Amino acid sequence: MLTLVDAVAGYAAPVSPLATFSVARGEVVGLAGPNGIGKSTLLKAVIGTASLFAGRIERAPDTRIGYLSQQPVRLPEVPLSGSELLAALGADRLTPPARLAEKLAQRIDRLSGGEYQLLMLWATLAGEGELILLDEPTNNLDAGHVQIAVDEIAAARPQRATLVVSHDRAFLDAVCTRVIELGAAHG
Repeated sequence: MLTLVDAVAGYAAPVSPLATFSVARGEVVGLAGPNGIGKSTLLKAVIGTASLFAGRIERAPDTRIGYLSQQPVRLPEVPLSGSELLAALGADRLTPPARLAEKLAQRIDRLSGGEYQLLMLWATLAGEGELILLDEPTNNLDAGHVQIAVDEIAAARPQRATLVVSHDRAFLDAVCTRVIELGAAHG
């Protein structure tokens, strides 16, 4: 579903190290490495919001992408419930996890940071994407929410190819079929 070959991404200048890897349907691949090495920048190059300075990025033809940014945009005062947001995003066809479902009637601007993060993660996983890109999906999540994230990413795995960036190595080990260490000898 996704292949990077000798890819180097950045903005005004290159940020990431050389990266070569692929992600197939049914895989959850983690990107690990030190802060600032360019993990998030590689994800952004895949969606076209960062530049590719070298190498190439190939996606399967007509692949629909689901993307969760590191800090999902949260509008300050939006009188929209979680259920309404999921419907607007086309992510309301699957039954959400119970801990999230009980919060869906609330306005999204009244959810805690972790509840909002979980809502946006669910919206990404329950959407139409075939290639799922998750940038720090455990930001703001407590231990219970992290376990829900692990469970839901695992449940979506057979139908999707998923690429996850996280600083939380225990999370990557729990959710990924393999982890790529950026900056290591083999990218």
